[in-house]
Amino acid sequence: MSNPVSKTDAAFLKTFSRLIGFLVVVAIGLGLLAIYIYDRNPPAGNPDANKVVAERIAPVGGVYAGDTGRAAMQAAAEAASKAATATAAYGGTTDGKTIFDNLCHSCHTAGIAGAPKVGDKAEWAARIAQGADTLDKHAIEGFTGKTGVMPAKGGNPALTDEQMKAVVAWMIEQSK
Repeated sequence: MSNPVSKTDAAFLKTFSRLIGFLVVVAIGLGLLAIYIYDRNPPAGNPDANKVVAERIAPVGGVYAGDTGRAAMQAAAEAASKAATATAAYGGTTDGKTIFDNLCHSCHTAGIAGAPKVGDKAEWAARIAQGADTLDKHAIEGFTGKTGVMPAKGGNPALTDEQMKAVVAWMIEQSK
């Protein structure tokens, strides 16, 4: 019986096998090179790793008892209040004019997006008639209507509800 594989097929299979073997050796070599390079140059760690771990394992609450506990609770409440004020926009101020000058003036002096101009009694009359509660709600939650668009908290989510109410009150006083 003769060989079922012809000489040309055998030559092809031999060459193809060598090529595949060479590519396997190259792949293994590249993998070893990558491991060597990675070991010599490890990636930089998170510089805030210790801070992240400390935050993760920090106690969630505390147990306070007696007068000492009451004083500790009061100090913790004051610290939380100061921290909240520090993260509030514009230092937590409730001065309507200050917030208006820093944020609201861009739309409410030029009438952008249908915003009523401060001091324009005709534009504000219908709005003031709706009541301060409605205006506060629109300023805090945002409003889209026939007359215009008001983004929630004037586009600054760091503002507190009290700050928004102060701005609305100031704008109403200027527009009566």
